[in-house]
Amino acid sequence: MTLLTNKIREELPKLYANDGKSEQNTKVIVKFFTPDSHWTWYATEFDGVDTFFGLVDGFEQELGYFSLKELEESRGPLGLLVERDMYFKPKSLSEVREGCAVLL
Repeated sequence: MTLLTNKIREELPKLYANDGKSEQNTKVIVKFFTPDSHWTWYATEFDGVDTFFGLVDGFEQELGYFSLKELEESRGPLGLLVERDMYFKPKSLSEVREGCAVLL
């Protein structure tokens, strides 16, 4: 599976484009996940080469940077690759956080 299509690349704002915006006004464009663990990455920005910014939901939730190359190389505990959620529809960062909290 291609983690980052050209269409998604075009939709992702450049790094720092959302600085100063509220979580209600910041859109999550793409969701990546490991099917064999609880790690999920929600991208809100991309530098156009390798670095995303967004919400990482793993041992805890935090906003930060993550790498396309590392996502492509990562494997879950059963050896499964990171996947892109093909059914994910862009939504606000606050909506994503609320949805993650429901799962806890």
